Amino acid sequence: MEKTIFEKIIDRELPSKIIFEDDRCIVIEDIAPKAPTHLLIIPKKLITKLSEAQTNDKDLLGHLMLVAKKVAKKMNIDDAFNIVINNGRDAGQTVFHLHIHLLAGKNFSDFLPG
Repeated sequence: MEKTIFEKIIDRELPSKIIFEDDRCIVIEDIAPKAPTHLLIIPKKLITKLSEAQTNDKDLLGHLMLVAKKVAKKMNIDDAFNIVINNGRDAGQTVFHLHIHLLAGKNFSDFLPG
C-alpha cells in the first residue's frame, strides 16, 4: 500500500512547516488554508478516518484534542478556534489518514451550527 501524504510528511520524505510534534502526533500548517490559521493535527498511527477508529484508539484521540488545546494556547488563539474532522469522501475528506483541522481567525458561523 502506498503511503499517504501525511505518512510521507511524518517520515520526512516531504517538507512541511511543523508547528508541534511528539511521539504520537504531528501538527503542521495546511498548504491550502481556509482561515488565517489553519493547522492539521495528524496522528502518527494510521487510522484512515474517524469511523475506523477502534476502542483502543481512545487515548490517542483524546491526546489529539489536548494537543489542539496546547497548540491553540501557544499560538494565542485559545479563545476562538474551530475543530473539524471530515469523515469520508462525501464529507470532504481527501487524505485518508485521520486528521483534525484547527482553524482560527475567521468566523465560520455562517455554515457551522451554534
